[in-house]
Amino acid sequence: MSIESPYEIFDIGDGGVVTTKILKWELGEMTIKTRVVVGQKVVKVLRIFVPPETKPIFPDYYDITSTTLIAQLVPFLQQADFINKKYKITKVGVAPQARFTLEVSPAI
Repeated sequence: MSIESPYEIFDIGDGGVVTTKILKWELGEMTIKTRVVVGQKVVKVLRIFVPPETKPIFPDYYDITSTTLIAQLVPFLQQADFINKKYKITKVGVAPQARFTLEVSPAI
């Protein structure tokens, strides 16, 4: 499934933290322009829709392209009660070696 634009790539700095609920989500693909090699590349993307208190400016979602973060999030999002949880995402390092930690807790 192709994820439609506009794209909102999830990009936080080293040590950056985003804590949010996830209201709904879509898993698909998007085509990006590469910086290193001239051309385009199809990548896996997880679009997470978040509440206005997390992201008050349109669009109301983030597009996650980090395969390691997608691998951490999807098992939680596939659970029926995913909307009742809070997700704390922390970036460690800088691209292309950046990784993410994920803490999941009940939403209060």
